[in-house]
This record gives sequence, structure tokens and C-alpha cells, in this order.
Amino acid sequence: MNLDRPNPIKHVAVIMDGNGRWATMRSHPRVWGHVRGSGVVADIVEEADNLGISALTLYAFSSENWCRPQTEVRVLFNLLHKFLKKERERILKNNIRFKIMGDITNLPVQTKNLIFQLEEETQFHTGLKLTFAFGYGGRAEITHALNAFIRNNPGKEISEDEIAKYLMIPDLGDVDLLIRTGGDHRISNFLLWQIAYAELYFTETKWPDFSAEEFRNILNDVSRRERRFGATTKAQDLKSNVEKARANKSLLRG
Repeated sequence: MNLDRPNPIKHVAVIMDGNGRWATMRSHPRVWGHVRGSGVVADIVEEADNLGISALTLYAFSSENWCRPQTEVRVLFNLLHKFLKKERERILKNNIRFKIMGDITNLPVQTKNLIFQLEEETQFHTGLKLTFAFGYGGRAEITHALNAFIRNNPGKEISEDEIAKYLMIPDLGDVDLLIRTGGDHRISNFLLWQIAYAELYFTETKWPDFSAEEFRNILNDVSRRERRFGATTKAQDLKSNVEKARANKSLLRG
């Protein structure tokens, strides 16, 4: 199902924030918020798939999160493991491609095996590209891309296109919409390269209360925004008209 959106949104990234504060407001331990929030993930993945979104990238665990209390970190590990086991069949059935981006070195062996297995099983799937950013940092990704390019191309000048080719998952492309739940208005080192021209949407709703309906409403709202990518509306119209004229001329020649 595709919504009738004037400016189709292909790649959505989400910073799933507010779990700990949601729990604290209810006099519960912070980990309780992560447990409740984990149940929202499947709903949003299903809605993104139903709406015809091409790629959904979820910020599950940042490279800075390693400094959190070990009890909380272990809970996050366990929730990722449970999600992979519970949602595996649905991911396979719905032709979803699953990947993890980031450093998962410190994950338990059993969880890493589940990740590798699901990535292998879905590598040729052509539906929604579902990516979990885990142990991820945007600056680290760009640094890694630059170092990889330099190693493979000594002495060659680098370009933006070349950097994009060396990102962790190059075929995800640019982000069209970045959503952050929880009320904070920060990027938090997430997909710094890919969000260069993304639309930003900050909602006060904390992740455990986030719903498929709110997700759909945000997409509808943002799709009505005019995205000029640095150009004026007239300049965009002129470019579009020139491209159409060139295409028509090529058809006439053919």
C-alpha cells in the first residue's frame, strides 16, 4: 500500500528515544522502558512495509551507549536477540532485507550468529531494507569510509561519490526523513553523511508510546513539505523542464 504523497519518502531513519524517561515518569526502572519500547519496533517496521517505504533505519544503540550501566546494556542485548528470534519468520515472509550497521564485536556470540544468519537469508530480498544501527556512530562511519578509500586508492583525490561508496551500507542512499521521538532536538551522531538534505521531525512522544498511526501521520505531513535541495522553486521547475525537453528531443531523434 502506497500513500498518495506529493513528495514520496523512500528512506526513513528513526532515533528511538525516550524509553528511560518514559519508565522513570512511571516510577519504574529505566530498563522497563526499553522492554516496552521494543514492542513498538515491529509495529513500525510493519507500517513502513505497508506504506511502501524503501528503507527504514533504526538507531538501536549508539557507540556512546557503551558507557551506560552494564545492566541496561545487557537488557538491550537481550531485547535485540529476542526481536531477531521473534520476527525472523515475518521478515522472511515479507521479503524484507535485514542488516546491522555498526560495531557488534561485544554482542553475545548467540546474538551475532542470529544476525549473520538473518543477513545471509535475506541478502537477496527486494522489499523493505530494514537496518538496525547498533554500536553505531556517524563520525566513525565517515572516518572508516575515508580510511578505506585511502588504503584502496593511494594518492587519488577523493570525491563525495567515492565517500558514499565506502559507507557501511552504500545502497541505502540518502535519508529523506529523520524522526526523533522523546522530545529532544538533536541528531546524536546518527547518519551524519546520509541526512545532509533530510527533512527533520521531532516529536514529544516517547518511543514506548509511539504508534503506527503517528508514524503514518508524520509521513503524510512531511511529504507535503517543499524539498528544494538548495535550489529555488523556479530553478527546480526550470531544471525539470529542461530535462523533459531533452528527453522529448531524444525520443524524436529515435
